[in-house]
Amino acid sequence: MEINKVFLSLGSNLGRRKKNLDNAISQLKFEVGNITNISKVYESEPWGLKNQNFFLNQVIELKTSISPQNLLICCKNIENKMGRTKSIKWGERKIDIDILYFSKKIIQQKKLTIPHPLIQDRKFVLIPLNDLNKDFIHPIFKKTNHEILKNSKDTSKIYLYGNK
Repeated sequence: MEINKVFLSLGSNLGRRKKNLDNAISQLKFEVGNITNISKVYESEPWGLKNQNFFLNQVIELKTSISPQNLLICCKNIENKMGRTKSIKWGERKIDIDILYFSKKIIQQKKLTIPHPLIQDRKFVLIPLNDLNKDFIHPIFKKTNHEILKNSKDTSKIYLYGNK
């Protein structure tokens, strides 16, 4: 059984945002695998669709033996259980869980793209990702997370939120 290192991005801008992140992490720990590291929490202005509440964002690192496809199903199930409803693209959400990296795998399927195709465009993902592993090399770009952050064109405002 292969164990993979996975990085997931979590975001919330509805309800009790920090509690939503904590709840998602608890469920991921129970359903997906061993969480090995958790970033600080950041507050960020909305990306893509501006007229909405600020988001809280966090990245977690975990080890899992489930497949990327089953991980996606687990993430979607957790989002649904927590009350996420279909909304407009980049709209408000109680919880959003995205697969950033799945070891060094490159997957391009209709419903699953790994690495996440927008990592390089999102400082709200790159900053917490760099908290955890600034030297991880993006399997397509062949650049470290640190280099990708340094070269990102995203000008969004990102703030450290309270205490970890």
